Amino acid sequence: MRYSLSFIVILALPVSLAAEPLTFDAALQKAEVDAPSLKGRTLGVSAAQSAAIAADRLPDPTLDLGIRDFPVTGPDAGQFNRDDFTMTTVGVSQQFINPAKRRARAARASADIGIAEAEVALEERNVRLETALAWIDLYYGERRLDQLKLLDKSLADLQATVTARLAAGTARPSQAFEPEQLRAQVNDRRSALVAEIAKARARLARFTGDSDVSVAGAPPEFVIDRARLLSSLAEIPSLQALDAQSTAMEAEVRLARADKQPDWRVSAMYGRREPRFGDLVSLGVSIDLPLFGRRRQDPRIAARALELESARLDRIAGERDVVAALESDLAEHAMHHARLENARDHLVPLARRRARLDFDSYGAGTVDLGTALLATLSAAEAEVDLLDREAEVARDAVSIIITYSGEQP
Repeated sequence: MRYSLSFIVILALPVSLAAEPLTFDAALQKAEVDAPSLKGRTLGVSAAQSAAIAADRLPDPTLDLGIRDFPVTGPDAGQFNRDDFTMTTVGVSQQFINPAKRRARAARASADIGIAEAEVALEERNVRLETALAWIDLYYGERRLDQLKLLDKSLADLQATVTARLAAGTARPSQAFEPEQLRAQVNDRRSALVAEIAKARARLARFTGDSDVSVAGAPPEFVIDRARLLSSLAEIPSLQALDAQSTAMEAEVRLARADKQPDWRVSAMYGRREPRFGDLVSLGVSIDLPLFGRRRQDPRIAARALELESARLDRIAGERDVVAALESDLAEHAMHHARLENARDHLVPLARRRARLDFDSYGAGTVDLGTALLATLSAAEAEVDLLDREAEVARDAVSIIITYSGEQP
C-alpha cells in the first residue's frame, strides 16, 4: 500500500508542477519580471547611480608622515638629536578641484546613468519582442498542427471508404495505397511543424523561465497607426540610447574645458625636533598652472568636440535609419495583410469548394480517387497557408509596435 501511494504521488507530481498556460499579456509580463538579462541591465543602472554620488566630491585628504633633514654624512650622521634641523613631521593636505571640473564630472556621471537606463530600455524592448514573437510562433504552430490532424483524420475516414469499395469490387487495388501515400506526406509536414513548435516553446521558455510553457487565449488585436508611430520616434529606446551618448560627449567636452582652470591644494604640517630646539609649523597652498594650453588642454578639447559632433551625426543617421526601417516594415506589413485577405476571401473558399465538388464527383464515379485526394490536400494546404499568413501579419504588427513605439500591443 505504501508503494502504491508513492507511485500515485509520483504520477501526480508533474501535473501539479506543470506551468499554467500563458496568455499573450501574461507571457510578456512574466518575461519582464524573470528575464535574467533585464535584471542585469537594471543592476547596471543602480551601479551608475551609486557611482554618481561621489562624482563631484572632493578627493579624500592626505596624511603625510616623514622625517626631514636627517644627517647621513659628517660627524652627526645617524644621530637624531645632534642636528638643529632634523625633525619628524606629520601633516595633512587637501586638494580642491575647480568647480567647473566638479560640475562636469557630475554631468558625466548623470550621462552614465542615462546610458545605463537606455540599455535597460533596449533590453526590455528586446525581451518583450522576442517573447511576443515566440508566443505567436507557438500559438500559430499549434493551430497549424491541429489543422494537419484534421486532415489526417479525414484521410483515415477516406481510407475506410476505399477499403469498403475494394471489398465491393468497385475500386482498383492500387487505389488502396493513395490515401496512405498522402498521409505519409502529411506526416512529413507534421514532423516539421512539431520541430517548429518545439523551437518556439524553447524560445518562450528562455524568457519566461517555464520549462514546459504553453499558450492560452488568442493574440490581441493589433492596430498600426503610422502617423502616431512617426510622431513618437524620439521615444524609442534605440534613439534614446544615441541621445544618451550625445549627452555623455557633451559632458566630456565640459570636462576637457574645465582642465584649463587650475586646481589647488592646501597643506598643513607640524614638525617636531629635539626638546632643546623649537617645533615648527608649516602651511602651504599649491596651485596648478595650465600655462601650455595650446599643446595640452586645447588638443583634448578639440578631440572631445569632434567626438560630440560624431555622436550628434550618429543620432541624425540613427533617426533616418529608423524612419527608413519603419516605412519598409509598414510596406511589408501591408503586403502581408493584403495576402491574408486574398487567402481568406478567395484562395481558401475556392479550395474548399473544389475539394467538396471533387469528392462529390468521386462519390458519383465521375472523378478518380487521386483527383479527389489532391483536392483535399490542396484545401488543407490552403487552410495551413492561411494560418501562415495570419502569423506573418501578427509578427509584423508586434515587431512594429514594440520596436517603433515601445508600447505593449
